[in-house]
Amino acid sequence: MRDFLKIFLSKEGYRVLVAENGDAALAVLAEHPVDLVVSDIRMPGMSGLELLEAIKEKSPDLPMVMITAFASPNDAVQAMKNGAYDYISKPFNVDEIKTVIAAATKRTDQTVSQEQAEQLFPNIIGRSREMLKIFDMIKRIAPTPANVLIYGESGTGKELVAQAIHAKSKVSRAPFVPITCSAIPEELMESELFGHVKGSFTGAIADKPGLFQEADSGTAFLDEIGELTPIIQTKLLRVLQEREIKPVGGTRIIPINVRIIAATNRILEEEILAGRFREDLFYRLAVVPIRVPSLRERKSDIPLLVEHFLQKYSHLLGKEIREVSSYAMQVLMDYDFPGNVRELENIIERGVALETSNIILPENLSVTGALRLQKTTVPPAESSYLAWTSEEELYRRGLDEVVAGLEKKMIAHALEKAGNSKTKAAELLRVSFRSLRYKTKKYDL
Repeated sequence: MRDFLKIFLSKEGYRVLVAENGDAALAVLAEHPVDLVVSDIRMPGMSGLELLEAIKEKSPDLPMVMITAFASPNDAVQAMKNGAYDYISKPFNVDEIKTVIAAATKRTDQTVSQEQAEQLFPNIIGRSREMLKIFDMIKRIAPTPANVLIYGESGTGKELVAQAIHAKSKVSRAPFVPITCSAIPEELMESELFGHVKGSFTGAIADKPGLFQEADSGTAFLDEIGELTPIIQTKLLRVLQEREIKPVGGTRIIPINVRIIAATNRILEEEILAGRFREDLFYRLAVVPIRVPSLRERKSDIPLLVEHFLQKYSHLLGKEIREVSSYAMQVLMDYDFPGNVRELENIIERGVALETSNIILPENLSVTGALRLQKTTVPPAESSYLAWTSEEELYRRGLDEVVAGLEKKMIAHALEKAGNSKTKAAELLRVSFRSLRYKTKKYDL
């Protein structure tokens, strides 16, 4: 394998140095500066994890890609937690390793590293590839005044991303004003957004500034934007176009200078097709779209999140619980978390509350049927595709579109479950590798 990789990567234009074990690798690194280390995890003598630790002590910014042939996710997860750039499961295909190595060697100083992420975004727990991409996007767009649309499932941390954008912006000292659109009655929404004048309606006993006035010169965060009624959508569009508001019952036009960050757990493109969301408003809001991945898409972050929540709730509840047992961690790694990070936090809080020892055991991770931790027998992406769609909507879409959507989500789930190995994903789906490769290109996966 080492000889093959040297020949293959040399043909790809890389200068390759090889070593037969960890000690030999450290000797090579002492003599030659390199841009990337590719290492097996299980090796005679020094393990890949030990080599990773030794290299990170001397060269913390040197990226490492780890290769493992073992099915257990523990080593790979530990490698990512310890600072590995990525990992690849054997058997792998040449396209896969070529893509990972190209990405690892093309990182620039402008890209947020795992070490920088902890300093720049201390409130967002995540060092996976998916989260580093988001951190990089935040770093690039925060200084601009562009409106941002953050989308993703409930519980993924969309408001934390919005707060991070504001914190890194040029108006970070100005107000960050959040509003949850679904939590306000329809008849009060206009007043909440634009304010009202005294006597404009029953109960309006004084002038009241709205969200946009409170956020003037700063950031307004509109959570669950897909819940707005058509009338409010039209008025919001005018605010975005004219940069001015008129309070309910008022006659005076008030100019505003506000950056809008919106968030939704809905697929707004589908809401547009269904006539429930204005297309022109969508494009005004989604100048920069950011998708926050679900927790099942970034499982390598679970140990970090668990550690964070353990510390938080051990402190709050006055306990000395320092870790989760290895089997309990495996249970968490196998679970798909439909409630995402928020659900994981609730599970750990409950575990800390119930545990009587200093280590959380599996039996204290699940006490209710609704949150029973077990391997999902039906891929969540597959089931949710039908769950949010009514029978009428299914027939409106037609068989071809529904089947294509289901196929795409099953392939995406299989790739995630197989650690992005197309060979393993093809085996899970019981299709040929060639067929899977065609379909991943077809669906841009």
